[in-house]
Amino acid sequence: MNLDHVFVCGNPALDFAATLRARRSTRFEMFVTPDRLNAWYLESGVVDTITPATEDDVRTAITVREAVYRLVTDRRLGEEFDRQALAVLNAAARRTPVTPQLTLAGRHTDATPDQALATVARQAVELLSGPDVPLMKECGNPECTRVYIDRSRGTRRQWCGMESCGNKIKAAAYRARRKTLDQAN
Repeated sequence: MNLDHVFVCGNPALDFAATLRARRSTRFEMFVTPDRLNAWYLESGVVDTITPATEDDVRTAITVREAVYRLVTDRRLGEEFDRQALAVLNAAARRTPVTPQLTLAGRHTDATPDQALATVARQAVELLSGPDVPLMKECGNPECTRVYIDRSRGTRRQWCGMESCGNKIKAAAYRARRKTLDQAN
């Protein structure tokens, strides 16, 4: 499995929730080390620099991530929020978030892993209580469990991303059609 972080969901909180891939099948954890957690915070743009994370930071981030995923799923399916997941998310969101600073070179955000996580938790609160809720969809690839914001015209987007899932599904459908045509001839 590719260890590159992917940002196709249209919201940092959804991209964060997607760091456990293929939840219904092979389950692939992206936050396997503190360095991988820090890499996600940096690559997502939540922070510009970050102090080194610890194993405890990874465990806390995974706990919050799972709460975000549960709440996103609840909201998407129109179900009542899971109270335990709600408590976990709100506790993380109450912590001190990232504070951007203006420097001679422009905007710079230096943070701890705890501040970065608080910022992601606040983004999840904004998402789950905001106008994008009706636009949340789960990827049409049965192996993928990413939820994304569908801002396409007519909200007809089917996959989290063409590169990651759409091309695979389309190629498999093409091969199946070719096989059927070859067998018929």
